[in-house]
Amino acid sequence: MSPITLSPALQNLKPSATLAAAAKAKELKAKGVNVLDFTLGEPDFITPANIRDAAVAAMNAGHTHYTPSGGILELKQAVCAAYQRDYGLQFKPNQVLISNGAKHSIHNVLASLCGPGDEVIIPAPYWVSYSALVELAGAIPVLVNTTEASGFCMSAAQLQNAITPKTRMLMLNNPSNPTGSTYPVAQLEALARVAVERNLLVLSDEIYEKLIYQGSEFRCFASFGPDVAARTIIVSGVSKAYAMTGWRIGWTIGPVEAIKAMDNLQSQETSNPCSISQYAAVEALNGPQESVEAMRVEFEKRRNYVMER
Repeated sequence: MSPITLSPALQNLKPSATLAAAAKAKELKAKGVNVLDFTLGEPDFITPANIRDAAVAAMNAGHTHYTPSGGILELKQAVCAAYQRDYGLQFKPNQVLISNGAKHSIHNVLASLCGPGDEVIIPAPYWVSYSALVELAGAIPVLVNTTEASGFCMSAAQLQNAITPKTRMLMLNNPSNPTGSTYPVAQLEALARVAVERNLLVLSDEIYEKLIYQGSEFRCFASFGPDVAARTIIVSGVSKAYAMTGWRIGWTIGPVEAIKAMDNLQSQETSNPCSISQYAAVEALNGPQESVEAMRVEFEKRRNYVMER
């Protein structure tokens, strides 16, 4: 009998279904099988040249050492500037935490703000890692099914009906992976009003914020007023918009006390994100943005092609 026993938290934990399917697709391709791989949410473009050049410059400048656990000030300032430029929202650097990708950011949020017995409401269909990350935090995922007729968007009434005395958080993905839906602004604001009325925290995963098609409008969840922003934790990063999935840079934006707790957690678990990737991300946010739109346009062409088949 093996002396190795798993912790209770990991005994029922399965590997990421997305990564497992991606590995299988890669294996089949290596055998010469013609596979259309729709597993990972990963742009097939190479990271833009100005961002790659910034990484090389960072290495040559000696930025190859530890940084503060929560990320360099320059990147936090770049995140704040981007939200001011793109959405008219004002944040301070001490409201920003830089992490090893948006998935790490989500883990930080759940581990810092949820505990045993807390319920986290998740609209379904949902990204496969959400429920696992909730359970790892000791909390309970509560799934609310949506339909094609509703555009796979949860209504305020559905949210109200799912709330119990144990509800701690709403976990929202807008734009959505896997459905591709973007919440209409009025419907998103209605959810925000429920969150305020029922005293819910909101984890708003906005990693696909730049990939908007067919005239849809994206609104940052924290934009619906100070009372909403005070309970909202934004998660995003550079992976999707800038074709930087392998660089592993995500961020969390939220109230100072929440960000401080997540920084404490991250300092014990992983320390800082890759220093070189952080400087590359500064260039991504502060540099030319034309590549973001060029990739979005190409993705929309591909989407339309598939829809017309």
